[in-house]
Amino acid sequence: MVLDELWAALSGASGAALACCFVAAAMALRWSSRRPARGAVDRAQQRQKATLESMDKAAQHFRLQNPDLDSKALLALTLPQLVQKLHNGELSPQDVLFTYVGKAWEVNKGTNCVTTYLADCETQLSQAPRQGLLYGIPVSLKECFSYKGQDSTLGLSVNQGVPAECDSVVVQVLKLQGAVPFVHTNVPQSMFSYDCSNPLFGQTKNPWKSFKTPGGSSGGEGALIGAGGSLLGLGTDIGGSIRFPSSFCGICGLKPTGNRLSKIGVKGCIYGQVAVQLSVGPMAHDVESLALCMRALLCEDMFRLDPTVPPLPFKEEVYKSSQLLRVGYYETDNYTMPTPAMKRALLETKQRLEAAGHTLVPFLPSNIPYALETLAMGGLFSDGGSSFLQNFKGDFVDPCLGDLILILKLPRWLKGLLALLLKPLLPRLAACLSSLRSRSIGKLWMLQHEIEVYRNSVIAQWRALDLDVLLTPMLGPAMDLNAPGKASGAVSYTLLYNCLDFPAGVVPVTTVTLEDEAQMEDCRGYFGDMWDKVLYKAMRKSVGLPVAVQCVALPWQEELCLRFMREVEQLMTPEKRPF
Repeated sequence: MVLDELWAALSGASGAALACCFVAAAMALRWSSRRPARGAVDRAQQRQKATLESMDKAAQHFRLQNPDLDSKALLALTLPQLVQKLHNGELSPQDVLFTYVGKAWEVNKGTNCVTTYLADCETQLSQAPRQGLLYGIPVSLKECFSYKGQDSTLGLSVNQGVPAECDSVVVQVLKLQGAVPFVHTNVPQSMFSYDCSNPLFGQTKNPWKSFKTPGGSSGGEGALIGAGGSLLGLGTDIGGSIRFPSSFCGICGLKPTGNRLSKIGVKGCIYGQVAVQLSVGPMAHDVESLALCMRALLCEDMFRLDPTVPPLPFKEEVYKSSQLLRVGYYETDNYTMPTPAMKRALLETKQRLEAAGHTLVPFLPSNIPYALETLAMGGLFSDGGSSFLQNFKGDFVDPCLGDLILILKLPRWLKGLLALLLKPLLPRLAACLSSLRSRSIGKLWMLQHEIEVYRNSVIAQWRALDLDVLLTPMLGPAMDLNAPGKASGAVSYTLLYNCLDFPAGVVPVTTVTLEDEAQMEDCRGYFGDMWDKVLYKAMRKSVGLPVAVQCVALPWQEELCLRFMREVEQLMTPEKRPF
């Protein structure tokens, strides 16, 4: 009776009014809960604007004081050439720093890649040790690297206004080697995306085509270096975050073995996850610059500041060796169908390597879907995503994350049910949903053991063929903005080597041709699911964009990986865009 009366009341005009009140109240509550996030956005953008104005003023002031400096000639120098001119006194550190400050400011106007100008770089010049391997070299930093007095927000409002108390270890080592960190660069919100956008600083764009993503999560670095606003930068990689921007922006990047470089002072949004290793690595225009950076970082200062890093100096004899290599390769991982440009890049590189005398051997790591869907995804989100979601309380969610937040918020039982129902139609999504369920400590230990077993099995495969290195396709060309979050399966070529913890680097080898573009019409993918549909649609309109290959070595063999990358670079000479 009471229920009947209540229903009658709610069915009339008063009920409609009451419903409107409920909706209005819900919207007001939602608005109120996000007031702190809106404030964080305003403060972050005001600070970004102020630091960019400081950059422009510093560069203009220097130009007025030094009208005869040939900035165009300076910007055309490679990193090794610049190091030489700084050491012999042909150029001063001031010449180099302020020329790059001005160039970075110009690049940012078209890409929105710089979040902060590290203004104390101007005082750092006088303190830079002249004997350092990177004396006087301006270095850009992904925003996650702690820098004293500066925020590392990761695009999250909870981190805005929380300046670092000290520099991260790698930043300290860079300074001891004479380098001058000068900007922080943009990242996707939380860094769990291979796009580059967040509510605090907005969307970073690809310098080649503004409707394309620069990749992520080291996307600000990729855009800045790719457009000539920096010669050398540091990024991080837990699923391809150095390699995607390097591929999409036409530069070189190295993901080392997880613990080769120190991670102390690198900010993240999930701590304690060790199943899939994060790596710190360099990004630059060429392989020699990557090698120079690794040479500088792998020094006694880093081993002293972080004793947990193995004291392995850079092995010069391995990097400089000219011995012929036995190279494994695969044209596809049978998970993400390579685009026509990817396939052509791989095959042309293979042919050039063979012509140079190297031996190429077909090789495909076993059970790649299991490694990606069960081991890697399960390792990254073993708590069901609860730690990750803590970062988003009261915050806006950037579109670059796609449906990740919505999926992680689903209760464990619903993830399992959806996985069961979707398995016949969408097997990849079903497998990932299943792996995103929280697990017990015992099952986490079992998963970590399974990762070890899988890694050892791939190493045994590798050893059985007596391989030195491995050549693989690298995802490319760059995708449309906001597409990566809806094409999660395409991380397969990179995520595998985070799961294995193998060093892997990216080298641009060609650009998309009209023929490649025409053949894109036939790309449907191996599964024809929504990830495949989004991927191949987002890679169209790409003529002229860079395409790369991936070079891989066994754990702790970064020097061999770089040596292989250098060999590929010397054999393949893609057209460089003169920004």
